[in-house]
Amino acid sequence: MTRHVHDIVVVGAGSGGYAAARTSRDFHCDVALVDHGPLGGLCILRGCMPSKALLASSDALYDAHDARALGVNVGPIEVDMPFVARRKRVLVKDFADYRTDGILEFPLYKGPARFLSPTELAVGEDVVVESKHFIIATGSVVPPAALDGLADTGYIDSDALLEIERIPESAIVLGGGYTACELGQFLARMGARTTILIRSGHLLTQSDDDVGNALTGYFREEGIEVVAHATLLGARRDGNQKVVRYRVDGVEREVAAEEIFYALGRAPNVERLDLERANVAYHPIQGVEIDATLRTTNPNIFAVGDVTGEYMLVHVAIYQGEIAARNICLKGFEKANYRLTSAHTVFTDPQVAAVGASEKELRASGVRYVAGRYDFAEHGKAQCLAKTKGFVKMMADPENGRILGATVIGAQGSELIHEVIVAMSFDATVAQFMRIPHLHPTLAEIWTYPAEICAAQLGMRIPGDEQLEVATSVDARR
Repeated sequence: MTRHVHDIVVVGAGSGGYAAARTSRDFHCDVALVDHGPLGGLCILRGCMPSKALLASSDALYDAHDARALGVNVGPIEVDMPFVARRKRVLVKDFADYRTDGILEFPLYKGPARFLSPTELAVGEDVVVESKHFIIATGSVVPPAALDGLADTGYIDSDALLEIERIPESAIVLGGGYTACELGQFLARMGARTTILIRSGHLLTQSDDDVGNALTGYFREEGIEVVAHATLLGARRDGNQKVVRYRVDGVEREVAAEEIFYALGRAPNVERLDLERANVAYHPIQGVEIDATLRTTNPNIFAVGDVTGEYMLVHVAIYQGEIAARNICLKGFEKANYRLTSAHTVFTDPQVAAVGASEKELRASGVRYVAGRYDFAEHGKAQCLAKTKGFVKMMADPENGRILGATVIGAQGSELIHEVIVAMSFDATVAQFMRIPHLHPTLAEIWTYPAEICAAQLGMRIPGDEQLEVATSVDARR
C-alpha cells in the first residue's frame, strides 16, 4: 500500500466536503479529498439540480394549461419527455464538470473509504491516507425499502426517477416529504395518474398544519389523490400492475399502478466507513454524532452535511463545512447557529418556504408570540398574475416585536423568503420591517401585511410614526 500524509483529509467531495476543502486551503492548510465517485455530489448529480430541471418542465406545462385564466387559450400540448430528460442530463453534466474542475485542484484519492484507526484512512485496496484531522462529509443514501414485498414487486426511488425517459401511465407515491411532494407532483403534471399514500394527516408533516393542509388541498384540486392516515401493509404484483396494500381507519384497501415511487426519506451514508475504529459514535438513522462545533466523539474528527442526519440541506452542509475547516485550521471552537441557516424551501407549486421558528415549534417550546397572516388571494399583484394560492405568515416576540419566524406557501415562495431572512439576520422588528420600501405592485410587498398585523397587535411605535392601532385581541399563544 502507498501512504500519503496531509494536515486535513475530507472524506466526501460533495457540497459540504468541497466547502471544507476550499476553506482549509484559504487558511494554507494541506488538505486532500477522498471520494468514491462519480464526482459532483448529491445536489448536482441526484438531487437539487436534476430535480429542478425536471420541475421546470412540469411547471411550464401546468402554466400553459392554466393560461386560460389570463385569456390565453392554448391548444393541444405535447410533452417531449426524451427532450426533457436530455436537457436535464446536459445541465447536470455542465454543473458536474464545473465542480469537478474545482475538486481536481486538490489532491484527490478516489475509491471507497474506511477508517483503519483515528489517524488512518484506507482508500480502496492500495492507498492509506494519514492525518491528524478528518472531516466526514459522505452525505446520504436512499435506504432499502422496508415495506413487505416491495423489493420483489419492484419500485423506483428518487435516484431512478430522475433518470426516467418515459412517464408511467399511473404511479403510487409512498411518502409525503419534500421529495415525494416535488416529484409526485411532477409525475402527475406530466400525465401519470398519481396516488400519494401518507401516514400523517397532511403532506409535509413537519410543517405547520395550515401549510401542510393547504398544500394537500391544492394537490387534490389538481387531481392528485392524497390518502392520509394510511398504514402501509405490503406490496405485490398483479400482472403488469404493482399493488400496494394499506389500512385507513381500520379498513384494508389496495391501490394499483404501473409504477411505485418510494420516497420515504434518505439515511446518513455511514455504512462501511468503520467509524468505530476512529472512535466516532454514530447511529444508522440519526447519523454521526456531533457537537455544536461539528466535532464528533473523536475531537480531531469532524462531520458535516447529510451524514450528521439533522439538516439535510445543501446550504447547511456548506455552512458546516466552512465552520469545521475554520475550527481545525484556527484551533477554534466556533459553534454552528441554525436559527437562520435552517431556512428551507419546497419546490412544489405553490412553493413552500420558511425561516426561523414555525408556529408548531413555538407552541411546543412554550414561547409566546403574536402572528399575522395574509392570503395571496387578497393581494393585488397575485390577482393580476392569477397566482392566488396560498398565504404568508409572520411570527413576532410579544415583548419587543422581533421577528421570530416566517412561512410562505405561494407563488415564488423560494424567492420571497429571502427578504425575511435578511431582516431576521439584522434582528429586525415587525415595525422596522414595515418601514422597508417595497415596490408596487410586486409579490414581495405581501410581507408588509402580516408585519403590520403583528405590529398592530403589539401597539408598536416607530420614531416619527403615529402609534399603530392595537388589535382588540392579541394573538399571543403558549
